[in-house]
Amino acid sequence: MKVRGEGATLNGFLDKGSHLKGELHFEETFRIDGRFEGKIPSGAELILGDSAEVEAEVHVSRVSINGVFKGTIDATERVEIHPRARVTGDIRTPVLSIEEGAFFEGSCRMSAESATNLVEMPGSAARK
Repeated sequence: MKVRGEGATLNGFLDKGSHLKGELHFEETFRIDGRFEGKIPSGAELILGDSAEVEAEVHVSRVSINGVFKGTIDATERVEIHPRARVTGDIRTPVLSIEEGAFFEGSCRMSAESATNLVEMPGSAARK
């Protein structure tokens, strides 16, 4: 993830081959490379690695997705969907970045006051 809080540290890690079901709480940064099902109602930054398979209701500040995500995301700062990501669900965030090669099926709601934070799509400058 490009934007990080000062002094942000990794509070936890769910490795590939692990499966957790329930409600996940953390303070700063948490990385998932395994399977998770449930709710994630806290934390500053959630990172979903390449092997992550997450089906959840997420409420955090920032989310970076490289794996598979199904559910809803409510991010107060930004959501990044990277090239290998497969996202199905609904997103609410002021800033959304979807890289070429990523899959996103669902809806996104962005507040009007965040229009100055929009990220330009790759290749859009070449078309002007």
